[in-house]
Amino acid sequence: MSSAAMISTHPATTDLDRRLLSSAVDALVECSQTCTACADACLAEEKVTDLRRCIRTNLDCADSCGATARILSRQTEVDLNILRTQLQACIAACRACGDECSRHGEMHDHCRVCAEACRACEEACRDLLTTIA
Repeated sequence: MSSAAMISTHPATTDLDRRLLSSAVDALVECSQTCTACADACLAEEKVTDLRRCIRTNLDCADSCGATARILSRQTEVDLNILRTQLQACIAACRACGDECSRHGEMHDHCRVCAEACRACEEACRDLLTTIA
C-alpha cells in the first residue's frame, strides 16, 4: 500500500510536495526491505566471504532508508535542515549500495534487484531534495 493515503490526510500544512514525499517514502521502505533481503541472500551464498562488503553496504543502506522514511513520515514542525541532511546521507548510502550490488549483479540476481531498488530510491530522494529550499 502506498503511503499517499496517510500523508494526504495529515492535518499539518507543509511546503513539501506531498506527491514527491509519498513517492520517496514508498521508495525508501521498498529499498530498506530489498537491502535487508539482499544481505540475507548474500549470507546464503557459497562464497559469502566475497560478499562481506556487499552485506555491510546492504545493511547500512537498509538502516539509512528506514530512518529516512520515518523522518519523512513526520510532517509536524518539520526542520528542513535536518530533512535535507538526512536525504543527502540516504542518497549517498543508496549510491554506494547500488554500486556495490551492481558489481555482483551478473552473478547474483538478488544483487541486481537490490541495485535497481537503490537507484530508484536514490532518484526519488533526489527528486524530493530538489524541492526543499
